Amino acid sequence: MSKTNAWPFKSVLIANRGEIAVRVLRTVQQLGLRGIVVYHAADRGAPAVKLADEAIEITGSTPVAAYLDAAQILEAARRSDAGAIHPGYGFLSENKAFASAVEAAGIVFIGPKPEHIDLMGDKVRARNFVQKAGFPVAPSAIEDDDPASFVERARKVGAPLLIKPSAGGGGKGMRIVRDLSLLEAEIERARSEGQRYFGDGRLYVERYIENPRHIEVQVLGDSHGNVVHVFERECSVQRRFQKIVEETPSPALTQELRMSICETAAGIARSAGYRNAGTVEFIFGQDGEFFFLEMNTRLQVEHPVTEEITGLDLVHEQLRIAAGEPLGYPQREVTTQGHAIEFRIYAEDAGRGYTPTTGPILLLRPPQGEGVRWDSGVTQGGEVTSAFDPMIAKLIVHGADRNEAIARADAALRDTVLLGCKTNTAFLRRLVAHPAFVAGDVHTGFLDANPQIAAEPEIANDSLQALLATAALSTRPMIDAADAIPDLHAAIGSWTN
Repeated sequence: MSKTNAWPFKSVLIANRGEIAVRVLRTVQQLGLRGIVVYHAADRGAPAVKLADEAIEITGSTPVAAYLDAAQILEAARRSDAGAIHPGYGFLSENKAFASAVEAAGIVFIGPKPEHIDLMGDKVRARNFVQKAGFPVAPSAIEDDDPASFVERARKVGAPLLIKPSAGGGGKGMRIVRDLSLLEAEIERARSEGQRYFGDGRLYVERYIENPRHIEVQVLGDSHGNVVHVFERECSVQRRFQKIVEETPSPALTQELRMSICETAAGIARSAGYRNAGTVEFIFGQDGEFFFLEMNTRLQVEHPVTEEITGLDLVHEQLRIAAGEPLGYPQREVTTQGHAIEFRIYAEDAGRGYTPTTGPILLLRPPQGEGVRWDSGVTQGGEVTSAFDPMIAKLIVHGADRNEAIARADAALRDTVLLGCKTNTAFLRRLVAHPAFVAGDVHTGFLDANPQIAAEPEIANDSLQALLATAALSTRPMIDAADAIPDLHAAIGSWTN
């Protein structure tokens, strides 16, 4: 790793929270750089705040509003003399105006250029760019091309259709249309959702690929024109268009297909002159055909699985690139070893429609062992609230092959203890035991097609009664009642017979 005195900045402000703030902070401090975090009062006791060299409180009408306040975060950077800002993921990480403001303030933005965020942040512009560059995109119709004929052109694409907000993300506003007689009504619903979530009601539609797989490719580009891919990740196990499990390598790809999809991703990044870390995402059909979906111009939640199989520290690579260094290695030197799977640990009740849960963290015992990594932004004594996304940790396992990784995952999920609020660990154990998952035969609709995985197994009545009795006898009122001495006996005093 580079020495501190080789860096053009001596300190890095992390404009984020939770596990990603801890993750970035770890690399920053390992490199001998000074790590600064911003935090809302709701995160005062969070691990990142305790681990940082300096922590600066920010305020807002809500906790999320504080982390979205670009002016306040820039002021914190000036006050702390931060030489660079790492945005993590979410919040301001893909905000072109924020990246531009950081650069205008003479601070290094650890991410792509503002123009790349602008290009890829709008799904329609990104899709048009990729298509013009000669890379595969799904048959589609874009409202901006001719709003008056949008519905007619959408019908010609044919059912099934997927309607998407142009400025969308996270699955919000997306709608599947299998009956074209419902097309106009669904377009209006999608437009309303796009306006509500993103302040932008523009839409586009594309051919919906039935039971597709979701495969993405990690890319790195430097300011000297070098671009490499860091292989693929499969993210097909999702609920409500949001990822739950990610793994690499994808069990769906032959070596030939792997090289094709990875080189396509690198080609897209190269065509854009892309700099820093990014992820090119694809829809992969059952017939082996794949189409560009979108590009995320930031570090992904699931980046640890790539780190586990390649040995690269992607945050370190981001810092090096932002510092102006060349990648320093050609594509042939990026190699992999073994298989890695990441599980997003959510505070939610899978059996009740993946409803978020809240509560105090009364006891936390992360899993340990060979090939087990736990990235978390919570600690025992903390509290899970409704203020943020319900993801509270990530469990990453690495094995010599997929079977070993699955076995380690099951053991690690079994050993994970988090008491105080319900999490999805039991659901994830049921998932990894499912024969189709073990065989690698999954797709983006897998959980919808197998609702029994999310459903809580029924407990035998005798066991239920025993558990309820144990819980009741463990409560303070019952313990006090059991330990209390009746008044008649207390009146006897120390008298004995």
